[in-house]
Amino acid sequence: MSTKLKAVDVVVVGAGLAGTIVCKELAATGLRIVCLERGRMLDSQHDLAMPYVHDELKYERASDIVQNLSRETITFRNSMNETALPMREIGSFKPGECVGGAAVHWGGMTQRFLPWDFETRSRTLARYGKAQIPEDCTSQDWGLTYDELEPYYDQFEHIYGIGGKAGNLNGEIQPGGNPFEGPRSREYPNPPKAPTFSGTLFAKAAASLGYQPFPMAAATMTRPYTNPYRLTLSQCVNGGYCGHFTCGMGAKATPLTAVLPALLKHENFELRALCNVIKVNLDSDGKRAVSVTYLDARGREMEQPAELVILASYVFNNARLMLLSGIGKPYDPVSNRGVVGRNYAYVTYGKVRLFFDDKVFNPFMGGGGLATAIDEFNGDNFDHTGLGFIGGAYHIVSSVGAPPIKSHPVPPGTPQWGAGWKKAVAQYYNRSFQIIAHGSCQSYRTNYLDLDPTYRDANGLPLIRLTFDRRENEFRMSAYTTAKAAEIAKAIGPSKMSVNPVTGKYTIVGYQSTHNTGGAAMGADPATSAVNKYLQAWDVPNVFVIGASAYPQNSANSPTGTVGALACWAADSIKDHYLKRPGALV
Repeated sequence: MSTKLKAVDVVVVGAGLAGTIVCKELAATGLRIVCLERGRMLDSQHDLAMPYVHDELKYERASDIVQNLSRETITFRNSMNETALPMREIGSFKPGECVGGAAVHWGGMTQRFLPWDFETRSRTLARYGKAQIPEDCTSQDWGLTYDELEPYYDQFEHIYGIGGKAGNLNGEIQPGGNPFEGPRSREYPNPPKAPTFSGTLFAKAAASLGYQPFPMAAATMTRPYTNPYRLTLSQCVNGGYCGHFTCGMGAKATPLTAVLPALLKHENFELRALCNVIKVNLDSDGKRAVSVTYLDARGREMEQPAELVILASYVFNNARLMLLSGIGKPYDPVSNRGVVGRNYAYVTYGKVRLFFDDKVFNPFMGGGGLATAIDEFNGDNFDHTGLGFIGGAYHIVSSVGAPPIKSHPVPPGTPQWGAGWKKAVAQYYNRSFQIIAHGSCQSYRTNYLDLDPTYRDANGLPLIRLTFDRRENEFRMSAYTTAKAAEIAKAIGPSKMSVNPVTGKYTIVGYQSTHNTGGAAMGADPATSAVNKYLQAWDVPNVFVIGASAYPQNSANSPTGTVGALACWAADSIKDHYLKRPGALV
């Protein structure tokens, strides 16, 4: 039996990157807001302070600030004719489980999606025709354009103090930036980081081949910075331990450093940690959310009534809550009907590792997003005629820090264990680096999320089931873009190198990236999207679903900056439109 609590105006599920921004923007209107987070509040004396913050075993191996799989996990299979099995330990991706979510352990790399990414299907049809789109591909336009979202990219970049160099200011190409980016209204709030030795070698080789290298934008401060919420972040000292870790310097923008301290000053806002939302409750017609049910830290069942419900948790949980709550029609891949769970996508990597006998680097030092990149082969920046795929990859050399337990690069032919392996690790730990082709992933009819019919969580509720594998489009794209990385690598002149495009079945064993997308895709057609362009559920208009779950397919670019922009966009849509006239915005 639930304990029914006093009603509030807004309940937000998830205190991550999207949830904290939405709460902060709405709190300024005077609305009474409760934010429910299933994870704990981090202890600043231990989790965020030296030397604890550099505990590689705690954060990298034991995954202390990510989802506890003993209570709730996902099940996975590659295809519909297989039996999905539970993920028993963190592998391919790391959903967060703490106040701040996955944005606490993100590396800080911040890119805008290309204008093409928002209109993938229509632009592909216009340029190449229907034959260019892969069979069973369900990629679609967002119903929202880059130009509409641009002011909100700008807003997020200033909240998070992003450091970078504009490549396109109001349509004018700027030297030193990315010439392929969509036009931006103003420069980044901070300058980019200085390039590393490996980044300089990459830039010189890429330029010799006619490409235009640029510094990657990042949420690690290049100088002390005070954001629009009047919160000050410190300058990054490039001490490594950035991705997968919290930041001991207070230099990486996260919900804990860039939003939460200002948000907690609002008397009309309440944060409840260790509160796991298990259902959104609808009225008798199923057309309006009236409350959410959650389990508190003592396991007690609570019901929190609210006029407006915002789901801002991770991709898997957004889709799972919609399915458990009856919000939107579940997706059926056989009939290709339904919307919730549809259009799941991931990321497609290709890697070239360079080994040197005459050059020494410092891989241990680094910072999140400290990287040099080129964008010539991203999105539709190049002619795909005759290539047999759509999409692409950006190429990057990053220096994010190389923790010694995890990092042990060795060239091809090295023994897998024993004295020979140890000698190679000692030789090449500081004599190698990677060029990564960080690629896109299209959505397909049989890549989706649904509720597992067999496995349940600690509360007896069905787990979310992931059915996913890459397709020929992604293999061809990876082979093509990885070959381009190999050409640049040869121009650098390593003594040895390994070339590894994506091949074979996708596996959840071994970390790849926390770039999961889809499951509650946005769009202009309620038959193929779970939410409209304002992130509002089509069937239940007082529910908004914000996050990478809204992406109809995945760009090559890192998804976090777009999550932040969507949070700012949705908050304005609620303030400027929904609150004035509650109901469907489309």
